[in-house]
Amino acid sequence: MTKTTHNEQFSSRWGLILASLGMAIGAGNLWRFPRIAGQYGGTFLILWTLFLFVWSIPILMTEFSIGKRFKKGVIASFAGAVGKNFTWMGVFIALCTLGITFYYSVVTAWGMRYLGMSLSFLFSQESLGSELAQNPSYLKSFWEQISNGNILTLVLHALAVGIGILVLFRGIQKGLEQVNKFLIPSLFILMLVVAAVALNTENGVKGLYYMFSVDMSLFRDPQVWIEALSQSAWSTGAGWGLMLTISSYSRDKEDVTMNIFISGVGNNVASMVAGIAILPSVFAVAGNEQEAISFLQSGNQALTFTVIPQLYTKIAGGNILSVVFFLAFTLAAFSSLLTMLELFIRLVTDMGLTRKSATVVTGVACLIFGFPSAWSLDFFSNQDWVWGIGLIVSGLFIIFVAFKNDIFTYKERFIDKDSDFKVPNVYYIFTLVLNIPLGALLIWWWMSRGYSESPWFTEDGTWNMMDVYSNATIITQWGLVLLLGIILNGWLYKYLMGNGKPKGTAVLQND
Repeated sequence: MTKTTHNEQFSSRWGLILASLGMAIGAGNLWRFPRIAGQYGGTFLILWTLFLFVWSIPILMTEFSIGKRFKKGVIASFAGAVGKNFTWMGVFIALCTLGITFYYSVVTAWGMRYLGMSLSFLFSQESLGSELAQNPSYLKSFWEQISNGNILTLVLHALAVGIGILVLFRGIQKGLEQVNKFLIPSLFILMLVVAAVALNTENGVKGLYYMFSVDMSLFRDPQVWIEALSQSAWSTGAGWGLMLTISSYSRDKEDVTMNIFISGVGNNVASMVAGIAILPSVFAVAGNEQEAISFLQSGNQALTFTVIPQLYTKIAGGNILSVVFFLAFTLAAFSSLLTMLELFIRLVTDMGLTRKSATVVTGVACLIFGFPSAWSLDFFSNQDWVWGIGLIVSGLFIIFVAFKNDIFTYKERFIDKDSDFKVPNVYYIFTLVLNIPLGALLIWWWMSRGYSESPWFTEDGTWNMMDVYSNATIITQWGLVLLLGIILNGWLYKYLMGNGKPKGTAVLQND
């Protein structure tokens, strides 16, 4: 089968890299990373950096090379890469990431709500500090209000999707590439502003020292290792199919390895800047150093929405800083949302629709399927739980591509080709082999966290699939997607690949 090409592509390497950074740098950089870094300090940072090179970069290199080779979306690329018998893997990856796409616009909407709140206090005679003095539960009530049954949140969810669709309607160069040229530099500048202010506050530097201090005893704690692996896996977007989608618009001679190293390291730098912005702020407003450390080590998941605004009320210029922070948060969420929407558009264009028609279909679908998460925090949390863990399965499927096509040959012909910078064979092969048990361990660990009192069956013996955090809900939803993929497997392969290679033979093996 001849290589399928597409007439749209990024105008330059930097256009592609900015899109890769936009995909990777999301709300998790400003929410989850500072919380975990606050719990474990420099020990976590060392392990998190290690897993960038062990888990994320090898998988992203594999993913990028698939998209670069086939110039198609996730399902069609998998059909070409692993053959008819395994096309269902591409279906799982695509639907897993779409499951996240349908609620990620809600994260963007929340960012917009908090940006609006910050702006309202900036231009009001009343400050957030005075509001909290009168009503200490104001921020908690605000969060509960916007995350459940709120009409304005629904409107902003629709607005986030609508703006994203308008951007992508213009195509890759005029839409995604041009917007990321503004979004990514702006995001870095905003985070650097917040970090600079935080470091210049009293006791702010103590937060920096704490962030980089290494507690050797924590290396013996398995949870620190798992948290570092999971943060790298989810923050970089390894296994999501998003990098595959971006690289499907790459130039034919694009350097796979260099692009991945730049985007992977760039994502980690953005996370570090976010940590430097937030941890010193905690130290700046805490009554004393022990109080700050105690708060950070509690692992408070409400850090972004119910604590950060409160922190900024105690810093000079905090009202302005709050606006800057939530503007950065909104831009980060939106930049990731754009790539998720593009993944959907790419899937639909592979089915034969024009880009404009595919963009409209994507927008309508995201509005409809995103509605439950915008209306119910429980539904949002369930989808985040199910598909967040599902991404590890997706990563393992990406690894399968390299092994299916002979890992030595695959690296030489589809990663090293056109790459000026090449990693040693032993590094690539060792990390992919190691990632198989690591992925299985990560799935097991998350499913054993005990967030549900009845992870499998209720007290009366019923399969507990309706529980927000049960293992039963994970297996049920994964099972339905896998079943759908298997049922459609043969038809999808025939439709997307035509009369290509013989049944069960990966196209890459015979190139």
